Amino acid sequence: QVQLVESGGGLVQAGGSLRLSCEVSGSIFSINTFRWFRQAPGKQREWVATITDTPSTNYANSVKGRFTISRDNSKKTVYLQMNSLKPEDTAVYYCKLIAARDYWGQGTQVTVSS
Repeated sequence: QVQLVESGGGLVQAGGSLRLSCEVSGSIFSINTFRWFRQAPGKQREWVATITDTPSTNYANSVKGRFTISRDNSKKTVYLQMNSLKPEDTAVYYCKLIAARDYWGQGTQVTVSS
């Protein structure tokens, strides 16, 4: 059974940093593509970043230059390093595995205070 578990969320001040983790089990991790999404109250869920098996990466314009997505195949974990955080980054962050069928984690709350 495929499972994704996000962690690392919390409360930080504007300008601070957090590193989110997504631990994966039950998949052929090394060939999987992963994406981070986020959803703020009253807003649609939006794509944040993607990492492939190559690994190649892509970022939403709103986070480019501030966030970095990475992966550790030995630990079967994907990360999202978040720097220079802004209040508008406040959201629940979700990890998504892209395969024959897609899987989502439960999400982790990130709150950035001003």
